[in-house]
Amino acid sequence: MSAPRFTLCRAEFLLPLAAPDRGERIQDGYLLSEGETIREVGRYTPEIGTRIRGAYGAALHVMGDPPPGTEVPRQRAVLMPAFVKAHGHDHEQPLIGIAKDEPLTDWLDHAVNPFTSFMNTQQERLYRELGASPHLVTYRLARVCDIHYGITTSLVHHCNFNKFHVGELAQANEAAGTTMIVAIGGQDRNYVKEALDRPEQAIARLDDALALPDLARTSFCPGPDQFFSNSREMLVPLKRWAREHGTLFHIHSAEEPRTTRWFSAEIEPGLSEVEFAESIGILDADTMLAHQVNCGPRDVGILARTGTQVVHNPLANTILGSGMPPVIEMLTAGVPVAISTDGSGSGDNQNILGAARLAAQYQKALHQDATLLPSQKLLEMITSVPARMLRQEQGELAPGRRADWILLGLDRPNLTPTRLDNLMENLIWAADGSEVETVVARGRLLKQGGRVLPFADGTSPEAIMAAAQRLSELFAEHRRTAPELRGTGAHR
Repeated sequence: MSAPRFTLCRAEFLLPLAAPDRGERIQDGYLLSEGETIREVGRYTPEIGTRIRGAYGAALHVMGDPPPGTEVPRQRAVLMPAFVKAHGHDHEQPLIGIAKDEPLTDWLDHAVNPFTSFMNTQQERLYRELGASPHLVTYRLARVCDIHYGITTSLVHHCNFNKFHVGELAQANEAAGTTMIVAIGGQDRNYVKEALDRPEQAIARLDDALALPDLARTSFCPGPDQFFSNSREMLVPLKRWAREHGTLFHIHSAEEPRTTRWFSAEIEPGLSEVEFAESIGILDADTMLAHQVNCGPRDVGILARTGTQVVHNPLANTILGSGMPPVIEMLTAGVPVAISTDGSGSGDNQNILGAARLAAQYQKALHQDATLLPSQKLLEMITSVPARMLRQEQGELAPGRRADWILLGLDRPNLTPTRLDNLMENLIWAADGSEVETVVARGRLLKQGGRVLPFADGTSPEAIMAAAQRLSELFAEHRRTAPELRGTGAHR
């Protein structure tokens, strides 16, 4: 399914979130795109509508499908950049509600590792039951969930047993029409033994991924799982591969307090995870650390000096009892910080507006300072900031940028009243995430009228959700008799 040659959208409010004035708010705004690229953005006038219709004629698709000769309809909505997710896990969506009220490493051994192992060891039976690979079913569902919440671009940390199924993840992403960087995992210590491998195997997975055919929206980078589960013998070659191929390097860091203490006491004695990473030369502006919850002043200084980027995941960090990172201290020191959702197994959903709200609530309360992380800053931390981190030409509505944008409907009790002066504030503090009515990625319509559209391969969201529901039921049956897995991090 290709994008229309030209698309025109007019909305009640427009938030470009674009330089030089990212705080600009426009009443009655419009966007014109050509294929995958934005051509015009600004305040709408009837003269602009007449000019655009006259210039592009039958090649123009007008949102709202007005009859010929009538005024361009103004959507009762906010037109703004689509959201960008800088850290997530597409294998976790069927795990919502499983193994809750546990810390990170217990949860990994009671939810993530059993589920991914279950799909690997029983994939032939599951294929017969589901009519498709269980991995593909899972990855398709994650794409539906991202689109539902207005996320068009993501970095998916593809570790554990999922690192063996990169091709199916790419297949799901290409069909969905989203943009994805797959951080392909590796582990060589302190993990479930069946998932351990050697550096040369991790490098071979990356090389194999680069050879996958017909990928227009999917790219790859090294994504070793954790510092506790990867030795320098694994990390140094993977970072070398990233530098040689000009890619990012993505890893979990200092996520959970018990594991962080264990790391410094027994795994790399006397070193924090950031100090260990600096000592082996893998920190720079192309390295992204997910979480970095347990982070002292010295760590913050190292991150700032090396230009290392941090992805904050407040939903998972609070649900798993991991704590919250020193976000304000990081930002003050100049560390780039984006807000993300993590995987749905720990975060339970992909409501990135909800993640931004939680991030602000925590920091305001912790520091007893209501001025911290205002709404505009939070919106940037889920649009333009992660877009820069992921090197994507989106996250702001401006000519030349990629045509990734969303409409959030305003005909909701929780968003009434919404005016120009409270627009950004309402999106953060009053929206519940379900207001995303329209999603466009690279000029292609992915969600319309509040419904995710069928994928390019013809798969419907309804069929995807039905298959995932059945997969979760089969896993629940399996868990009742399966032996407990132990072996991840401090959960030994």
